[in-house]
Amino acid sequence: MRLGFIGLGRMGANMVRRLVRDGHEIHVYNRTPEKSKEIEGEGEGAKAFFSIADLVASLEKPRAVWVMVPAGDATEAQIDELLEHLEPGDTIVDGGNTNFHDDVRRYAELKAKGIQYVDAGVSGGIWGLKVGFCLMVGGDAEAVDPLVPIFTTLAPEDGYLHVGGPGAGHYVKMVHNGIEYGLMQAYAEGFEIMHASDYHLDLHAISGLWGQGSVVRSWLLELLTDALAKDQDLAELKGWVADSGEGRWTVQEAIDHDVPAPVITLSLLTRFRSRQDDSYGAKVLAALRNEFGGHAVKST
Repeated sequence: MRLGFIGLGRMGANMVRRLVRDGHEIHVYNRTPEKSKEIEGEGEGAKAFFSIADLVASLEKPRAVWVMVPAGDATEAQIDELLEHLEPGDTIVDGGNTNFHDDVRRYAELKAKGIQYVDAGVSGGIWGLKVGFCLMVGGDAEAVDPLVPIFTTLAPEDGYLHVGGPGAGHYVKMVHNGIEYGLMQAYAEGFEIMHASDYHLDLHAISGLWGQGSVVRSWLLELLTDALAKDQDLAELKGWVADSGEGRWTVQEAIDHDVPAPVITLSLLTRFRSRQDDSYGAKVLAALRNEFGGHAVKST
């Protein structure tokens, strides 16, 4: 199948490589031309283009273009530029981490222009090239069905699902990432307890052990085992943890539907705390204890 593909970051580039490896013809565009040239130079199947107009003109009608750029303004700008060249019957696939509310709005706007829209939640990270990308796809069946050859190539066996209508793909991916926050936090807390133990435990060996038949085994635990093999004290890392936004959206969705989600919520708040060198709130607590009880404080 011939597909236009915009955005050759770490995940996007590996998605193109996986598609080309399975015989698809992928026409690529990246804001940095060198990346397009690099992908094209890796072998037959990927063709580089250096303007959106040329990329769209190279595709057979009805055309399909996959956008794999950061969610928000970058995606909006890229879709606006695409619309200058696409025609009714063409399809845009957004594979970024877009808020599902934006999908619903965008679907209606594009439908009015005769352009089909598909939202694809993609999970797999830098390992997707080797093991495949889990795909959660939303949109009308008439837009999704022609793209099934692309989805089945990208995904491992049973790793693709059309989960629902417009926005559903990114909705499911949003909740997926919220769950991911909670799983990661549970591992972090458990291993910190063991790291503080008087037993001087071999955390690398324990993480490997738990990957063998334990009820807490997972791919995340396998990745932790790899990290601990380098240094179980993680001395070179700073405990600064970003969030992509999807954890926040998951918590907001829980609030909107009166769903208690304390684990996901607290894991998100812990990420916020990790980015504070010296919490003002902690200073307030210290000041209060000193004021009412004369408890010792540490000064700067």
